[in-house]
Amino acid sequence: MDAAADHQWLQDYLDYLQFERRLSPQTLAGYRRDLQAYLSWCEEHRLSPWRRVAQQQIRQFSAHRHRGGIGGTSLARQLSALRGMFRFLLRERRVDSNPADGVRAPKSGRRLPATLDVDQVAHLLEIEGDTPLDRRDRAILELFYSSGLRLAELAALEVGQVQTSDQLLEITGKGAKTRRVPMGSKALQAIDAWLAVRTGLAGIDESALFVSQRGTRLSRRSIEQRIALRARQQGMPRHVHPHMLRHSFASHLLESSGDLRAVQELLGHADIGTTQIYTHLDFQHLAQVYDKAHPRARKR
Repeated sequence: MDAAADHQWLQDYLDYLQFERRLSPQTLAGYRRDLQAYLSWCEEHRLSPWRRVAQQQIRQFSAHRHRGGIGGTSLARQLSALRGMFRFLLRERRVDSNPADGVRAPKSGRRLPATLDVDQVAHLLEIEGDTPLDRRDRAILELFYSSGLRLAELAALEVGQVQTSDQLLEITGKGAKTRRVPMGSKALQAIDAWLAVRTGLAGIDESALFVSQRGTRLSRRSIEQRIALRARQQGMPRHVHPHMLRHSFASHLLESSGDLRAVQELLGHADIGTTQIYTHLDFQHLAQVYDKAHPRARKR
């Protein structure tokens, strides 16, 4: 093995990326980091990193990184860097094949949506104050969590859609599909309190349920900003956004009922596979309970 030559081949490739491909410094740093990790692994195992490399060696490196906790997306990026490196070496006639071709990273696990637990939601909804904006923001938060609305659905609500007498809300969701969702008692109280002062802010011809201080429909961006602001004021330990409340609604409901089909209908998912992500959240919670409680699961 010639470690100096191996490092020089890597530097030659990085120079090519910098001066011929003109990659940005950030992208170049990523290539350097990924390829250096491979080079270090080869040195540790006394393997040649570039010359006479079999595909099995690349697979072993990938498996080593995966066992070390590197996710599928990061592994795919590292393998892409290796394929690029060997393509360069082929072009320069320093190697005879590209052993990284055909090696694929394991699929990334589906990313679980961020949620708040029940106590965190309760604390978030305890907004003090009785100004029109306090009432409006309280109604927005209660409605997101009570009915699992999407941001676009809540922003598009009209005053005429809210019928507090039957405790149901008719929503037009994705694909112009309509569904009816229930409103909890807390949400109904908050909406009634807001409607009592809404006319003081809304323009004469404004039909939007939620309006800004200028009297016009509250935009999606403004709703996001108000939720983030209220979360900070309540001392929440993380950034809170509308979809987090929708996720929390779904996971809390599924955890209590176990009725996946009902949650699908309430969320307005066309495919139940989309709803099934929340079963992972539920099972994750159950697994934690099992690990703590089951005699055969507890560590000695």
